Amino acid sequence: MFVETIRREMLLAFRNPFEYLNPIIFFVIVISLFPLGVSPAPDDLLAIAPGIFWVAALLATLLSLEQLFRSDFEDGSLEQMLVGRQPMLLIIMAKITSHWMLTGIPLLCISPLLGLMLYLPPGGIEALMVSLLVATPILSLFGAVGSSLVVGLNRGGLLISILILPVYVPVLILATAMVKTGIEGGNYAGHIYWLSALLALSLAMAPVATLAGVRISVSNR
Repeated sequence: MFVETIRREMLLAFRNPFEYLNPIIFFVIVISLFPLGVSPAPDDLLAIAPGIFWVAALLATLLSLEQLFRSDFEDGSLEQMLVGRQPMLLIIMAKITSHWMLTGIPLLCISPLLGLMLYLPPGGIEALMVSLLVATPILSLFGAVGSSLVVGLNRGGLLISILILPVYVPVLILATAMVKTGIEGGNYAGHIYWLSALLALSLAMAPVATLAGVRISVSNR
């Protein structure tokens, strides 16, 4: 069921590509505009590059969260999943995994090129890649909790941001500090451990909380 759900989500994404391309295009545009709006000087860009990357990644993830359960809720599929025999927790995990594959992996793939544009050294690009690999699943996991709670509301994107941003702050701080340490040539193993701990915590808590949020939203339909 896990693999089948991922396959279904991928098929739906390829049929409606712009829903998932928009956050990635937003990510590229935001980072590309900073050299024009701030300064093209390498030292200036290098000083703000970690924050630019992670704020853009966070906002790009938020843009895609509203659609996580929306189509299934509107056509009644979500309600049928809840009353069906298949384990709903496994379906939710598959949908979160699909969201990360459609948003987190593209951000991970295009970041090295954008890093070169902001004059990141090899150590900074490596730290950026590792931070995105470890931390973007956390954004998808906790973002799914917010998405499940507002799926029954019109234009719930802003409400998702209000609910989820406080949870994202520790990830933003740790990941930005990790990239900065990589740029300076330091050891960022401690940052990886902390982000891995947050990832383990989110894996344990977020799917269960998302399932509860889905049940609440469907029951209030």
